[in-house]
Amino acid sequence: MSVLVGRKAPSFKATAVVNGGEIVKDFSLEQYLGNKYVILFFYPADFTFVCPTEIVAFQDKLALFEARDTAVVGVSVDSEFSHWKWLQTDRNDGGIKGVSYPLVSDFSKTISDNYDVLAGSYGYDEDGGATFEGAPLAYRGLFLIDKQGIVRHQVVNDLPIGRSIDEAIRVVDALQFFEENGEVCPANWHKGDKALKATQEGVAAYLSSH
Repeated sequence: MSVLVGRKAPSFKATAVVNGGEIVKDFSLEQYLGNKYVILFFYPADFTFVCPTEIVAFQDKLALFEARDTAVVGVSVDSEFSHWKWLQTDRNDGGIKGVSYPLVSDFSKTISDNYDVLAGSYGYDEDGGATFEGAPLAYRGLFLIDKQGIVRHQVVNDLPIGRSIDEAIRVVDALQFFEENGEVCPANWHKGDKALKATQEGVAAYLSSH
């Protein structure tokens, strides 16, 4: 598993469904450069079980991300038509109607591969035929990308383990606090908590107050 933290986020252009039903070609993260942070998250597949709980949970707290100048973008290996259909399906029927942030189609699996969250790999058999070992789906990867396009945080869960949207918000807060104040965020830090100076004296002062 690659560690992308500190590196430029892999670029891509792909078809996406935006605003709950509009299919757009050549969707790219470049539109956010210099303007917004990005939470880019991967999920295994449309019309599954854990995935809609995460996708709807991101939507429920989308205003909190937007208030932090942060765009939320989802990616799976499904086609744009599958995304569109799922977005038109009522939640009572297993759909995600009402979700407005972009869902990217990684039908070729190249985006998942470039972010190293593909739950399998391509190879060849003894006859030279193409094979795929593992699951042709994306793990539950999440990447926080700053305004310069640099990955500042990543976490990858196995397929059955859902993520914490509150933790994603906390990490955005921690990065922005550091950028604005130059102080670093200790264990279990939340917005409004004290931070500390990145010196031995700063650490000692913080620990002595707890």
